[in-house]
Amino acid sequence: MTVPYRRILLAGLSALILLATAASGDAATSPTSSATADGQRDFDWEVGTWRSTVRVLAEPLSGTPDEWLRFTGTSVVKPLLDRRANVLEFQVSGPNGRIDALNLRLYEPQAQRWSLTFVNMRDGLLTPAVYGGFRDGTGEFFGDDQYDGRPIKVRFRIFRPSVDEARFEQAFSADGGTTWETNWSAVDRRIRR
Repeated sequence: MTVPYRRILLAGLSALILLATAASGDAATSPTSSATADGQRDFDWEVGTWRSTVRVLAEPLSGTPDEWLRFTGTSVVKPLLDRRANVLEFQVSGPNGRIDALNLRLYEPQAQRWSLTFVNMRDGLLTPAVYGGFRDGTGEFFGDDQYDGRPIKVRFRIFRPSVDEARFEQAFSADGGTTWETNWSAVDRRIRR
């Protein structure tokens, strides 16, 4: 994907966000059930506003002692296209700065899987997607990317200890998936209105 295409896609995504409104009806509330057997509604539970507490590893895959940066803020998940897609707006800050990002999730019915594509608003570029879905209440998504010019594997996991709490973890592997280093963890708690 070329940079101009990414910018066009980002502009389109931004327009969708502005037009998105909450879909009618209640989201699924069970932390382990899907609304449909094929997984198309696996993210319904997340629609809404969440308080996010985030830890980010300062220097992933560096071999240096772990230094974790801490951030707090909000995550807002909005359904799109009759909940076959959604977008997460993520804004957190802390002593080391601010993170503004988007996560576009699209359901692929033919493959019965989700793709998750992240956008860091600092550079406005899309990351390569991770692909997967939920099984027994846990989401697991994998993809390929680059870090500091070298190829890596990316793993993203979602855990739901309760209907009002979710945990997210991202890990990188520089050895083809044999070992993983977690570099991002977040705990989200639903904000009830």
